Amino acid sequence: MTNEKEESKKFESRAYGFVAIKSINSNYNADFSGQPRTLPNGKVYATDKALKYTVRNFLKDMYSNETVFYFKRLNKEMKPLSLDHAYSKVFPEHKDLNVKEKNNDTKSIVTKDILSCIDIRLFGSTFAKKAKKGNIALSIHGPVQINHGVNIWDEGNIFSEQITSPFNSNEDSTTNEQTTIGRQSKLEEGHYIHHFSINPKNLEDIVSNGAEGTQTLTENDIELLKEGLRKGATYYDSAAKAGTENEILFYLELKKDSRLVLPNFTEMVKISDSKENGKRYFDLQKIKEELKKHSAEIAKCEIYYNNNITTIDNLPESCIIKEL
Repeated sequence: MTNEKEESKKFESRAYGFVAIKSINSNYNADFSGQPRTLPNGKVYATDKALKYTVRNFLKDMYSNETVFYFKRLNKEMKPLSLDHAYSKVFPEHKDLNVKEKNNDTKSIVTKDILSCIDIRLFGSTFAKKAKKGNIALSIHGPVQINHGVNIWDEGNIFSEQITSPFNSNEDSTTNEQTTIGRQSKLEEGHYIHHFSINPKNLEDIVSNGAEGTQTLTENDIELLKEGLRKGATYYDSAAKAGTENEILFYLELKKDSRLVLPNFTEMVKISDSKENGKRYFDLQKIKEELKKHSAEIAKCEIYYNNNITTIDNLPESCIIKEL
């Protein structure tokens, strides 16, 4: 993939797949208390936003020619910008847009602007911008829909550890001799499965209402998405997320005229509780059986993983193996 903006064909097929994220002594997606998120039954999970964030962060850093809109931006006082101010910073030529009373020209300009951002072309947006004579509201149903990631590893052992800061928490250090004590929580081992689907038709209406030159989903966008889905979690490294890595990307593209609707892949992926030669074993038997019934409608099947640490059993027929 190059770092230069290039012409690319419109992406017109639907696609399905799943992303596996491995988390070892790590916290892939914490709740506001700092704990790994859990369902009412105690099973550990991660939101779709967690995976989308890793994709956005990867594309922002690796492809400077692409605009990622939904990412924190700070003002001179190091405070986060509002949505309206972020729009003005990204599109300074349109910061003083005026909502016209008798036509929709202004909304079409805003539509063109925000669809020039790769994350909005992929994931959609609920966007509201202030203007001199009113507000502009847009709701874009993103072509790429990602489900919450459920940990399929049977054991969801969460542990906490105390940590200390070298600084006194009390401004008056004469009254407190102790440094600050904190706590961080991590998951011993987890393997999260995020199902995703791609439907480029979700953008058709909004693109047709945009100003001339409004961008739609392209084949290059999908290649960038796939790169982010197989590298973004490993690339994003922090104290809490050290140990969280991309494990598998399974990508299935249907033929252009296919009307096939496939079920969620999350419950079709199984993982072995044994570990040999340092590898985890994933079984795709149920996915293989499902796809065998619809082989005539499948245009492309790809799976990305590191065969030094992962073994795939019952790989669907004609699925091409690629390096993660």
